[in-house]
Amino acid sequence: MSYILITPHLLTSLSLSFSPPLSPHCLCVCACFRKDGENQAQPCSSERREASCCRNWRRYIIQESPKVVVFLHGFPEIWYTWRHQMIGVADAGYRAIAFDFRGYGLSDQPLDPEKGSFADLVEDVVSLLDALGIAKAFLVGKDFGALPAYLVAAVKPERVCGVITLGIPFMLPGPSIIPVHLFPRGFYVLRWQEPGRAEADFGRLDVKTVIRNIYILFSKSEVPVAGDDQEIMDLVDESTPLPPWFSEEDLAAYASLYEKSGFRFALQVPYRSMGKEYAIVDPKVTAPALLIMGEKDYVLKFPGMEDYIRTGQVKHFVPNLDVTFMPEGSHFVHEQLPEQVNSLVVDFLNKQNI
Repeated sequence: MSYILITPHLLTSLSLSFSPPLSPHCLCVCACFRKDGENQAQPCSSERREASCCRNWRRYIIQESPKVVVFLHGFPEIWYTWRHQMIGVADAGYRAIAFDFRGYGLSDQPLDPEKGSFADLVEDVVSLLDALGIAKAFLVGKDFGALPAYLVAAVKPERVCGVITLGIPFMLPGPSIIPVHLFPRGFYVLRWQEPGRAEADFGRLDVKTVIRNIYILFSKSEVPVAGDDQEIMDLVDESTPLPPWFSEEDLAAYASLYEKSGFRFALQVPYRSMGKEYAIVDPKVTAPALLIMGEKDYVLKFPGMEDYIRTGQVKHFVPNLDVTFMPEGSHFVHEQLPEQVNSLVVDFLNKQNI
């Protein structure tokens, strides 16, 4: 059994309407299809293909199964970041769905990007489930995608079978999410929170180079910090090669999507909106959960982060949490070590007896 990824560009001849319309923007949603034969892609009898040109979801492709996994990307990622995991869970019999959050990739820009918040991403997830007629799903979030995964599980527990996050544990948006006083002034999050600063920094380079630099930086075990006379993009020498698990083809795929969307909303959510309070009191995620952390992920060096995870403080919010550390894993562990991550993900899904 093998699968190929179908991009939204191949789906323009298909149509579907949603009623009622749920939100004034379009989300790009992608999944994978089984490949039968050498030269054609055909869905098996348990699959269907649909696409929408209405104002809610522009295009999508899905695989029929009562067991659904929805993947939520981080930054500088896009739906394509889940290319390995989508195939892995589909091979295990699950319906794999990955989409670009509003303002990212092929999804529409919101009318007021600078007003965006994590509440918008929660709305994206819930509206997607509603529009596709999905009662419950597993949510898999990477980087900032972990936040809406946990928030949906907290505010809509009846819609979530389980939560898997990579690189980020449960964190609640609000003023205390990043203890600013514990980080140096050149910390990349603080730099990108300044209006106009990242725009000027990124604007010196083409989109492909920006993505390349961020992938190189975030693949390291050290927290990205610029000196007083530097910008974040200055931290990468142009001769530095890409990580061995990230190809030029992968880079081109990312760049083509960010060339469409730009970085305007990506800088707002997560970076400039993470300090905005999310309206929830004493949040609890009661669904079964798994956190996968690479031990070489720079996020572990955030002040207090490793203790928060290893001492079990995070279980105050997610009591049914299992944690797996991968010794060689970086911040992009799912792309770096896809077979190992797929095994962990599928094992977790299968244990839930859905």
